[in-house]
Order: sequence, then C-alpha cells, then structure tokens
Amino acid sequence: MHRSIKIVLSGAVVAIAGAASPMEVRAEVAGRVGLAGAHLAVVSNLQVALPGSEQGDPADSVYREGRRALNRGDFRDAARVFSRLRRDFANSRRVGDSYYFEAYALSRLGRTRNLELALDLLDEQAEEYPDSRTRDDAPALRVRIQGDLAARGDSEAAADVFRGASESCDDADQEIRVMALSALLNMDSQRALPILQQVLENRDQCSTELRRQAVFLISQHQGPETVDILLDLAHRNPDPDHEVREQAVFWLSQVHSDEALDALESILRDADDEDIQEKAIFAISQHGSARSTAILREFAERSGARKDLRENAIFWLGQSEGGGEYLRDLYDRIDDDDLKENIVFGIAQSNRAPDRAWLMERALDEGESIDVRKNALFWAGQSGIDVSRLAELYSTVRDREMKEQVIFVLSQHNGPEAVDQLLRIAETEQDTELKKNAIFWLGQSNDPRVAEFLLKIIGG
Repeated sequence: MHRSIKIVLSGAVVAIAGAASPMEVRAEVAGRVGLAGAHLAVVSNLQVALPGSEQGDPADSVYREGRRALNRGDFRDAARVFSRLRRDFANSRRVGDSYYFEAYALSRLGRTRNLELALDLLDEQAEEYPDSRTRDDAPALRVRIQGDLAARGDSEAAADVFRGASESCDDADQEIRVMALSALLNMDSQRALPILQQVLENRDQCSTELRRQAVFLISQHQGPETVDILLDLAHRNPDPDHEVREQAVFWLSQVHSDEALDALESILRDADDEDIQEKAIFAISQHGSARSTAILREFAERSGARKDLRENAIFWLGQSEGGGEYLRDLYDRIDDDDLKENIVFGIAQSNRAPDRAWLMERALDEGESIDVRKNALFWAGQSGIDVSRLAELYSTVRDREMKEQVIFVLSQHNGPEAVDQLLRIAETEQDTELKKNAIFWLGQSNDPRVAEFLLKIIGG
C-alpha cells in the first residue's frame, strides 16, 4: 500500500539553548485506529514547559487533551480544554498550571481581547497559585503579551514594557562576558572554572542567560569538578532557572563516568521535579552501560514511582541491548494496562524474530484486553509480519474489532500481496461493516486493480 503510518519520535535536541528528550512515546493510537486512519506524532515543543502526569489525579485525561492540542498548534481548543479543567476539577493539582497554559494558548491566538484575557489569567495564577510549577515561566510570557498589546496601541502595556526594560540586564555585556569566559576556558581551564562557578552561584534574574551559557562552557571541561558542579545545579542546590537545571542534567549524560552515573541515579531517586527526572532517565539511557541498564530496569519495576516516568524508562529499555527479552519477562510481572501497552511498544522496537512472535501471541490471546491485542497486532505488522500470516489470522479470529485491526494492518503493508488479501475480504466478507472497512482502505491504494474493482461495485 502507498499509505503508511509515520511515527515521529522526537530525539534529543541539543543546543546551547537547551535540550529535549523523547518523552511519552505511547502506543495507544495503534489500538484505536478508525476509518480516518492513524498518525502518531510525538512532538518536542520547547516553547511551553509541559510537566508530566500526576499519578492518580482525576484531571489527568483533560490535562493530556489540552497538552495534545498545544502540541498540534490548536490553540483555540487548548484554551477551551484548560478552562474546562478548572471548571470541572477545581481541586486538582493541575489547576494552577492550567492558568499559564490557557494564557499561552490565548496569546498565540492573538487579538486584543485574547491578550487581555491572557494577562488576567496570569494575574489570577500569581495571586491564587503562586507555587505552581509554571510560575517561573509566567513573567516571560507576560512580557511577550504586553509587547503584543503595546504594538496594538495599549499605552499601559507599553509603559510596563519600558519599565521592565529599564530594569533588565545589558545583553551586549552578557555576550562579551560569555565570549571572555569561553576564551579563558580554552586557554586555562583551571583558572576559568572558579570564575564559572562564581557566575553560577549568582542566582539573580539578570544573570539567568549568563548562567545558561556557563553550564554549556563547564560541560566542555570534563573532570571530577564538572560532575560536582552539574549535580549541584540540577539537584543538590538547584538553580532557580528551569533551563539551567535541565541543561545540567543533559550534560551529565555526556560525561561517561561512574561519578556522572552516580549523580544521575541520585537525581532520579530523590528529585521532586518530574521534568528533571525525565531528563535524568534520558541521560542514564545514553550511558549505554550494563549499570545504566540496571538502573532503568530497577526504576521500571518500581511500583511506587510515577507511571509516566516508568513508561519513559520502559521506552529506553526497548532501545537497549537485550531489551526485548527483558521486557517480555517484565510484561508478565506488570498488572497496569497502560504500562503493558508501553511494554508492547518497547518490545516492537527491538524487531527481532522472538519479539515478533511474542507480539502475535499477544494478539491471539483472548485473555488479554482488546486494546493490548490490537496494539500488539499493529506493532507486529509494523515489524514485518508476513501478509499470509495476517490473512490466516483474519480467518481465525472471532472478534470484529480484531478483524478490523487486521484489515488496517494489511492496509499499511506495501506490495500486491496485501492488496490481494483486502480484495478477497471486500469480495467475500458477509459482514457489511467489515466489507466497507476493506473497501475504504482499498480506496487509499494506487494499485490499478483497485480502480477496476471499485468500478465494478459502482456499476453494480
């Protein structure tokens, strides 16, 4: 077939400005495919800091809906969803952050009224939820909104912008200092390190950008002092700036030493910032050692850990040597359906014969939930299960949902054999809905035989 599902896994985006790692790679779409098709896209959005899931919070599903709307750029829908979260889940821990995300969405929609509403939301967040995780990001968003209002002729907003500008740091001076520190680090790192440490110890607002640059410069000098400084910034004496903390964790992933791994394990175990813990999981996965794999395995099995963090660990274990075999064993020891779906996806990534066989076993096992079975079948198809095996499966399974999934998986195969099977289903299937399903997917093909078949149907 010419149509295929495009799965975009956002990898590590590394720059001085920061880093983002693949997070929340979920296989749930595989089992919920309708006639409209499926497209799983994991988008890295560096403009909005999106905390992970709070285990057990009833507002989680609405929060995730809003987050997905932001990631796909549907800001009107995102604003509506985060507003609904506050209305329907007034006691949720998500409420404080919902103000920021709705304000962000409104600011992206533009128009004076939306911008004014966004400022009101930030004011309310500051008054009612001063300890919310997004409060650190709110001032920057406020400045941008005020700038947009000022450009529209709002004199009060313009005055606020000017006042803020008069209190800010001189960017040119900051850039010169960064260049000087970089030159000194290249000439005499031992003399530069104490100066860089001094820069990082200055936690005022004006030095934020300078500290971000200093983290990068320190990371280029690998040594025991480097690990110690980065661990301080990320965990022991955390920097107030979220980006500085995240960079510190990322650069620990580039220091391939036992000390760095000790530091990352400590962050994963003890940190109370889930974004930082997510970065720690990614950083540990990059070490590629037996010990780093053992750390991730221990965390994936930790029943008291947050589910979304365990899912991240499972994803990276699926990329590791021997990951498929380990995850197959873990599957039998896990009761949570969400984690099971993530394990299925992780096993699919290894793409080895025993893993493909295991996926088909799960698809055929009527004792499994229908979602697990459909996901397993989808990923088995993606890993290259033979068309004849899928045709055999279609003739043996009794559940209509599974038959629909077989049709969909066939539609994702390239080659005439898959078209042959879909044509056979469309011609012989007695179930009208299944026949229509097969015809729909045949309509997405450019195989000339399909056009002839459709003309026959039209002609009666």
